[in-house]
Amino acid sequence: MLVGTALTLSACGGSSSSHGSAPEVSLSVLSSDPQWVSGGDARIRIEGAPEGATLTLNGEPVTADSLSEKEEGLEGVISGLAVGDNELTVSDSEGGALATLTLTNHPQEGPMFSGPHQYPFVCTTVSEFGKQPLVDTDGDEGFPVYDEGGQQIGLSRDCGLEPFVEYVYRGTDGSYKPMPEDGSRPADIATTTLLDGREVDFVVRWERGTINRFLYSIAMLAEAGEEADSLDTGLWNGRLMYRFQGGVGIGHTQGRMDVNRRALQPDVLGKGYAIIYSTGTRMSEHYNVQVGGETALMVKERFVELYGQPLYTVGLGASGGAIQQYVYGQNHPGLIDAAIPVQSYPDMVTQTIHIGDCELLEYFMDATDRDNDKWHTTKNRTWLVGLNATDEVPDPLAGAKTQLGYGTAPGSTECVESWRGLTPLTMNPHYGEARNQEQMQPPGIMDSVNWSHYDDLRNVYGMDGEGYPRRLFDNVGVQYGLQSLLDGHISAEEFLKLNATVGGWKPQKEMVQEGFPFLGTQDDVLADPSTFDPWSSRNMTLSEDPSTPAPRTEGNLEAIRAAYDAGIVFHGEIDIPVIDWRPYLEEELDMHNAHQSFAVRQRMIDFAGNADNQVIWFSDARPEEGPDQVALALEVVDEWMANLLADPQASVAQSRPERARDACFATDGSLIARGDDVWNGVLDEQADGACTQTFPLYSTSRIVAGAPYQGDVFKCALKPVSTALQDGTYGDWAPSAEQIAELNAIFPQGVCDYSQPDQGRP
Repeated sequence: MLVGTALTLSACGGSSSSHGSAPEVSLSVLSSDPQWVSGGDARIRIEGAPEGATLTLNGEPVTADSLSEKEEGLEGVISGLAVGDNELTVSDSEGGALATLTLTNHPQEGPMFSGPHQYPFVCTTVSEFGKQPLVDTDGDEGFPVYDEGGQQIGLSRDCGLEPFVEYVYRGTDGSYKPMPEDGSRPADIATTTLLDGREVDFVVRWERGTINRFLYSIAMLAEAGEEADSLDTGLWNGRLMYRFQGGVGIGHTQGRMDVNRRALQPDVLGKGYAIIYSTGTRMSEHYNVQVGGETALMVKERFVELYGQPLYTVGLGASGGAIQQYVYGQNHPGLIDAAIPVQSYPDMVTQTIHIGDCELLEYFMDATDRDNDKWHTTKNRTWLVGLNATDEVPDPLAGAKTQLGYGTAPGSTECVESWRGLTPLTMNPHYGEARNQEQMQPPGIMDSVNWSHYDDLRNVYGMDGEGYPRRLFDNVGVQYGLQSLLDGHISAEEFLKLNATVGGWKPQKEMVQEGFPFLGTQDDVLADPSTFDPWSSRNMTLSEDPSTPAPRTEGNLEAIRAAYDAGIVFHGEIDIPVIDWRPYLEEELDMHNAHQSFAVRQRMIDFAGNADNQVIWFSDARPEEGPDQVALALEVVDEWMANLLADPQASVAQSRPERARDACFATDGSLIARGDDVWNGVLDEQADGACTQTFPLYSTSRIVAGAPYQGDVFKCALKPVSTALQDGTYGDWAPSAEQIAELNAIFPQGVCDYSQPDQGRP
């Protein structure tokens, strides 16, 4: 029973003491792992406590209103945790400890495990919420906060903003609007049908604030006119969605929310799901998945503290939002219970392996080998880059290249259409900026920022001793175009010229700012043609003497190992239901190339021996995208999770419903084929399945160079050229003595041996 202001526990969980034996008492944290508590509070559960037991936090009694009886035991939120370790103890009536748990609490503004915060950091609560600061910078006593006129108005710590709740409704015009303050029902309010069939007004309780410095959102349907602190769950279907978002960013900003399509996604919210969202898990703000995973844990913790544990949590997100589901599913089991990655990649960082080759190869075809007619045919460029190429997508700079004396093709590769600009954004410390940084005071505060992905993850990769972060990109020993040589698409002479002149990327300390079309104007190019540099060639290690092979770039082994150790690389460890869906966009040269779903699958097979918990769906987007399959995926996930919840002893694969099978769909959404054999021929030597036949897949520059399909080798093991000449690496090609000498000059350290593990893999 509950007595007075201190908490005295009545028997719960049915485990009272018998024959004088000590009762079995369980004490657990529901809102997070015990070592990752944040914000000074936590939702806990006590099972099996006998009559008269008491609960204390750091030796002080917990008040009686903190916990209430649930079917599983006593449950509730305790607050007042100090930063650091806190001891929670259940004791018997005589003061003997029955269960003790250490909770390690971290500040609401973070960090927990991601390392020191990034500074300078643009606060965007003014532009997003109309509240609080514009900038914080590193300092000992807080951070100067400026108003929109540039006047300092006080000090802030890490862009912090207290949570606030608003009520909005969905209008019949499809927009969200504030609920009337007088409590009246708007004439244009839309209604929605819940999963249980009830039709209700589309009213949303919407909490926002800052967690881990980023803006967060918690949204759930609510009854009109309720009190903001009531937390009524009568319209919640018990299911929680974490809505992840993609993009590519380098950090230094809180970012902005995507409200209509993500934070308040109407087709999901309207079914009764709760949705949580954060700008810290929007990859267009940063690509540090260690910070993102930490933020996701903290945001979900906030939700569970408010509303309790959901029936299950499903992730949804495309591109970088898909990456987060795979990576966080691996790194943080329990954060999400099911995943719907859309237009997926395994992770971001292994994309830089082959995308870092794109401009090296495009420059070779456009400049170094400009007189070779092969590269004037668009499709032939696939022989080097691996990615698709087509005349149906024109190269917007083809005319300019011709006018300036470069070679070109009428169409584009995926490198040109989708990835141009990603190399400088990832590697060049001078290129890039944070949204709203022009508002920052004092002027020039961002001038010293290193705008590279490597610096964004300096806490993971480490520093090189010269003030620059260690980097991962490596192409030592990579034999570009090897498969095309074996297939007869390029000659031995072309193969040797390519590998002698392709080069690599300069160290960050030697890089300079980008040229046109990234910066500057056409007039600048007319005045000085050297400013035309769509390939970022000014930052390549190109040989000044054609007879001397251009230097390659060597990645840092410590940084590569750190990427694996910190979970920045998806290595295939995920044991939850996954429906990987993508519209097929290869003919548009969309950056979400379709083979990536199978690169994920191969990594899962490498780790676990199978990928039975992953379903791959393609939808035909030729000539235009058809219906969104997310609604169907949510239905199938719900069936899948119902099976798992009904039989927790069954594996994820054993619980798959019939519709949770590999499949492909026509543009109108109709089923083309479904079954375990529809993708045969992609990762095996079997005859092509029905979906494999319908949707052609392409590869990457590294696969063309002999690397494995899963695409996760940063730094290949090396073997001497003499070994490669003997082991069949070159097929039927029998190079002359002069050509062997060229190979040894190009590859003095040896050539890639992809039969061996990545040199940097732990």
